[in-house]
Amino acid sequence: MDTFIFDHVRTPRGKGKADGSLHEITPVWLASRPLVALAQRNALDTSLVEEVVMGCVSPVGEQGGNIGRIAVLAADWHQSVPALSIDRACGSGLEAVAFAAGKVMSGQADLAVGAGVESMSRVPMGSSGGAWAQDPQMSAKTSFVMQGISADLLASLQGQSRRDLDAYGAESHRRAAQAWAEGRFARSVVPVQDFIGLTLLERDETIRPDTTVESLAALKPAFIEMGRQYGYDSVALQRYPQLEKIEHVHHAGNSSGIVDGAGAVLVGNAAAAAKTGLKPRARIRSFAAIGSEPTLMLDGPSAAARRALARAGMAPGDIDLWELNEAFSSVVLTFMSALDVPHERINVNGGAIAMGHPLGASGAMILGTVLDELERSGKGTALVSLCVAAGMGSAMVIERV
Repeated sequence: MDTFIFDHVRTPRGKGKADGSLHEITPVWLASRPLVALAQRNALDTSLVEEVVMGCVSPVGEQGGNIGRIAVLAADWHQSVPALSIDRACGSGLEAVAFAAGKVMSGQADLAVGAGVESMSRVPMGSSGGAWAQDPQMSAKTSFVMQGISADLLASLQGQSRRDLDAYGAESHRRAAQAWAEGRFARSVVPVQDFIGLTLLERDETIRPDTTVESLAALKPAFIEMGRQYGYDSVALQRYPQLEKIEHVHHAGNSSGIVDGAGAVLVGNAAAAAKTGLKPRARIRSFAAIGSEPTLMLDGPSAAARRALARAGMAPGDIDLWELNEAFSSVVLTFMSALDVPHERINVNGGAIAMGHPLGASGAMILGTVLDELERSGKGTALVSLCVAAGMGSAMVIERV
């Protein structure tokens, strides 16, 4: 059954620290803002929505207790709308859309929402704990290392230089600044207001337009102490003995930023379009998830992309635009090499290195970003992918209607 994307919205991304513009906003209020916007701009009878799936990577404290359902209520949607919250780490937002689309494709819903939220300034990354990092038995069994070590390991295995990574990071900032200057995000970014209507943030907060390769070269590697003094390098080298050492080449300027944000995507079938008057903007062709080696962790996007392409009966050459979450520069450079993707066709409006990575929301956000770009550029097909902690990857193929 054809499943369409009718609309999408996101908040701007706010710096994920106590001095960030969205810090005073609770996660549930943040999560509800895209839902409010979806309903208002589409004159949507929310009683027709049969499912909301909300990605959230640290579902504890203020973000716990099935934040998806509470966000539905906070948005004043009809009480009949059910919701659930899911966690596939960094892939959660895209997986939420896939879960929603899967209900439509299987005939179990006509209209659904895939969404995501992460308030990293209020619920820090890692707050939910977990056996992988904290259970010594599991850490030893899987050769656990922190994700920054995995990024440096990936760069070392691929022979990527510090300058290569910094050049990619600087370009992400340049592209994001240009996209904002040209109004490319204006259609889909909704300002965040507090409960008395005061606007707190209208634009992504962490873009640095003056970033250059030379300015990034002055930054110290972020994970060298973690790797060498805390023993993570030794763990990684036991798993990958072909390396003599790990080159520590990532830092804040070529890695994704910690931010707050939320996004939502409205999906449904032809019956929903006929009932509501909604106009399809894109068709979801396929989606896929894969598991990969957990120490390296970050090389899953290309395998997920290949699986999604195979399910759609497509090849990499059939894709006009690519959108890959910029968790680290090495992730994108590895993906580009694996699938022979030219730089001018991937992340053309910048990405998480410039604008930040609100963990549970990023997948839904970048799916919307590439849909807007398909429409702006007149192109037809796009593939969205993310690397995922513990060694996984998520991907989705869409086609503009």
